[in-house]
Amino acid sequence: MPILRQIAQLGQPVLRGTMEHVADPSTPSVQSLIDDMLATVMDANGVGLAAPQVYEPISLFILASRPNQRYPDAPMMEPLAIINPELLWKSDEKEQGWEGCLSIPGLRGFVPRHQRIGVRYQTRDSKMWEVEYTDFLARVFQHEYDHVQGIVFIDRVASTLDLMTEQEYLRMQQSYT
Repeated sequence: MPILRQIAQLGQPVLRGTMEHVADPSTPSVQSLIDDMLATVMDANGVGLAAPQVYEPISLFILASRPNQRYPDAPMMEPLAIINPELLWKSDEKEQGWEGCLSIPGLRGFVPRHQRIGVRYQTRDSKMWEVEYTDFLARVFQHEYDHVQGIVFIDRVASTLDLMTEQEYLRMQQSYT
């Protein structure tokens, strides 16, 4: 039975550390962690969650885009465990977009990200995949990939002027609808 994991908050050393390669995704401990992370990201209305965010310093994250309160326009996809991700290539074209993070609640940042990326990773059944992601899914992948590199989104904003509270972000979004 999956359990909801506590989410590490900014300032916890695990968010800035070096993550270990997952030697064998099929081990019961890794499979259990994936189940816990899937339950945790859904419960928290996230679109992604990295292992360091649940105090596990390994190279694994969940990609779980779906419309929710935090990201109402997110595309729907089946949640996916991404293990030992590699960024193979990235487009020259970048796009600014608002991001939040479950480890930095109450804050949004206007973050530049590559519009298209090519990646390789293992799935929870140990299969290797090479995939191209674009737009929102590329953004989420890059955000979570940063987590397994010890980077958080506020490291990517060009200026502190590109930060705002979640409350102001929601107010701004409502004024556009």
